[in-house]
Amino acid sequence: MLIGLLPLGVALEFLLRAVLSVFSPRNPRSEPRLLAASFIADLLRWPPRPLLALQHELHNRFGIDLRQIWAFTYMRRAFLPVLAVVAALGWVLSGVHEIPMQGRGIYERFGKPVDVFGPGLHVGLPWPFGRVLAVENGVVHELATSVSAADTFEQTLDPAEGPPPGSANRLWDASHINEKSQVIASSAGDKQSFQIVNMDVRFVYRIGLTDAAAMASTYNSADLPALIRSTASRVLVHDFASRTLDELLGEQRSGLADDIGKAVQADLQRLDSGVELLATVVEAIHPPAGAANAYHAVQAAQIGAQALISRERGAASDKANQAQLNASVARDQASAAAREILAGAQGADLRFSAERQAYAKAGQAFLLEQYLAQLTEGLGNAKLLILDHRLGGDSAPTIDLRTFTPPADPTAPRKAVQ
Repeated sequence: MLIGLLPLGVALEFLLRAVLSVFSPRNPRSEPRLLAASFIADLLRWPPRPLLALQHELHNRFGIDLRQIWAFTYMRRAFLPVLAVVAALGWVLSGVHEIPMQGRGIYERFGKPVDVFGPGLHVGLPWPFGRVLAVENGVVHELATSVSAADTFEQTLDPAEGPPPGSANRLWDASHINEKSQVIASSAGDKQSFQIVNMDVRFVYRIGLTDAAAMASTYNSADLPALIRSTASRVLVHDFASRTLDELLGEQRSGLADDIGKAVQADLQRLDSGVELLATVVEAIHPPAGAANAYHAVQAAQIGAQALISRERGAASDKANQAQLNASVARDQASAAAREILAGAQGADLRFSAERQAYAKAGQAFLLEQYLAQLTEGLGNAKLLILDHRLGGDSAPTIDLRTFTPPADPTAPRKAVQ
């Protein structure tokens, strides 16, 4: 390829000269130059003197003699020493390495790794006696278990106000790019069989933060994504062979990601890959096409059952609250009635004590007074029929409705108060 560049350069020079010759005036005092004279071909003479050729061209065409200028003569003499010094300085500076903040570097001295450099400037032997291999420092990656043609293209960020990306489509009746078909266990009657499901399992990983992990990821594996993908595929085949569709879509799905992540991490540690799994995400698991409609019905029944359970729990809670309210009202009423009865009993007790003291002091007079008071209270609203033989036929019956005080003799002298 390099050999073909020389004829190409000479041909381009001849073509450029032919085009420029149309616009350049002819000098009648000088003979026309041969077309075969090439400036590029003249540079191949040994020893190469490009500056001398340029000096002759300037002198012949423009009359400028650079040989009379001391600065150009000094530059021509000092060119090779200065070039050698610059080359030597550049070779020495090849031993200075800059490590970015998100990276690390494995320093090799005479081809043997001796240290892991952190972010910053580091000095070592110049190339090729010492070199630094770049290693990531805490950079997190996401890897899907499936490999598709879309992975070769650069993924662009979708706008926040735009339509959702195609990867967000999780309908069971559509095929997705990052999904992988997997064989799972099944049972048809009394016979064992298998089914095929589509799943999207993603692994979030990074290279370990220790120096040993950095060296292991560099020297023990040539392609970390391919290693993780192959290890995960092997683990998925082994793990899903003992699971059924109901287990994947039901109760065991919550612990599926943890089981897969632990198994893949154990295999990667056994291979001494230096990879640290941060998370295992099961984006989607699609049942087979034949079971999609049936599982939709199962999901609908499960949602209906959960709604019924929630409704019954709400009714039970309502009844419990109502029973608690009724019990509280009954307890308050019983407390009030008990307090009222107790107060009545206390009042009756006080009244009985007072009446006993009055009877002890007044005797029969108190009993007569109580008798008449009870009689007055009982006959206050009663219809009375008075029969008296002293009432004759000549005189009309007379009823005295005046209120009488307890019997007393108005003519009896009162005792003076002493």
